Amino acid sequence: MTKDVIALTPKMPDTWALLAGLYAGGPGVDISAAADGAVIQLCGPGGRPLVSVEAPVLVQVPGEARRLLGHDVPVPFWWTEARASTAVPEAERLAGSVCGRLNTLLGGTTWPPGAATTEVVDVSAVPAPGTGQPAVDVLTDSTAVVLVDRPVVALTSWLSDVLRATSAAGRALQIVTPPHVRLSLPARTTLATAPNRWVVQDPACGYYDGLSGAVLRWQNGTFAPVLTADGKAAVAARFTDVTPTTERQLLLAFRTLHRADEHLALGRALETAWKALTGASPAGWGAAEPVNLPWSPRQLTDLARDRAPQPTHVITVGHPDRPAIATMRVTRTATGVEEDIKLTLGYGENETPPLEAIEPLAETLVTDHSLATMLASLRLASRDLTTPSHLEAPPIPHSFTLGPDDVRDIGLAHARRPPINVRPAQLGTEVKPALLYPLGDGTSPEAWTTLQQLAAHLKAAPGTAD
Repeated sequence: MTKDVIALTPKMPDTWALLAGLYAGGPGVDISAAADGAVIQLCGPGGRPLVSVEAPVLVQVPGEARRLLGHDVPVPFWWTEARASTAVPEAERLAGSVCGRLNTLLGGTTWPPGAATTEVVDVSAVPAPGTGQPAVDVLTDSTAVVLVDRPVVALTSWLSDVLRATSAAGRALQIVTPPHVRLSLPARTTLATAPNRWVVQDPACGYYDGLSGAVLRWQNGTFAPVLTADGKAAVAARFTDVTPTTERQLLLAFRTLHRADEHLALGRALETAWKALTGASPAGWGAAEPVNLPWSPRQLTDLARDRAPQPTHVITVGHPDRPAIATMRVTRTATGVEEDIKLTLGYGENETPPLEAIEPLAETLVTDHSLATMLASLRLASRDLTTPSHLEAPPIPHSFTLGPDDVRDIGLAHARRPPINVRPAQLGTEVKPALLYPLGDGTSPEAWTTLQQLAAHLKAAPGTAD
């Protein structure tokens, strides 16, 4: 198992501060580098990795420590993670001493509270050697297993690196947590993708899948579902034993398609949607969590250009008083540049999601930001946008917008006359019209049937068959 300790300091951990932390193990500790120098490992006798110290991250976005750790820290601050292997009891105290020494020199606080010390940890008696690394607790031919216990499992740079490594090796990643742990939306998206899995360890019922509820058992080197006599996965009682929430989430999933030229600024469509629904621009963006950079479409565009033709994935967050988070994938295509955006906003029991803003927003995205498609949905789920390890209501469609290029390809006459009780609103110009199909108020599950019938009608248009 791994144990995370995080130093949150107002000053940058310079070389001397890091050295003071790294010598928390005294002369019995060796130091090595990994991940092209971005990670420093403290190793015991025989080279056994005990603690991995990530490169410090300057966080300039308010609310990130609160969102991910439940810990208020004024910005800007430096986030330095020390990850210890609890296969060796001394490693956890060593990680706490590394962070405690950084706090002594630089100020700030440590998460979890009380973990920081400044003692020298004797590692001379640590059993030698282990060939693994603190990032992975169990490694089999098919699966890499990581045990995590922190308030929110986020898509950190470390988790992104582990995902890339396991994917490249043809393995699944399985994150094992206690029942109280939640997932951030980016982490949920990642762990919902096969073959990865979120495994919840519950004292009352053993192991189950935190997203589907399937009862799991360690079988042939991986956590796999326990099947009933009829071949279906059994569902853990803990997963379905929940009290319905009155909080809601508004979800927008939309794509834009642009011509690639030197004047293109990415992120403008997302910024427009953010302002329309919250009254403000996004607060920050980054390639991982914690989101660390102030919002800047120019910097985002520069990153995507530098990475092309490889796709670029970024995360965007809002201001703390209005929970909002988005993921965006920028892809260079044969005809231009595509932005694939998923924006989610949270609302409390006495807050009303701005559904009336969807149609004017769609109009603006069509006329000014080359909208291709947009699906707006509503769901009963937590305002803080985290995912708990129990059953949640699925999203229910509110409206679907079809951009002018697809309307042209399908044919306006066919697209505006679906065989359902839906009257689309025409957006854009007469020359290049788009259509918005209202599907309901986001509360009736019948909207899914309506959306499926609409999709079948649009695909059946002359000239659109595969």
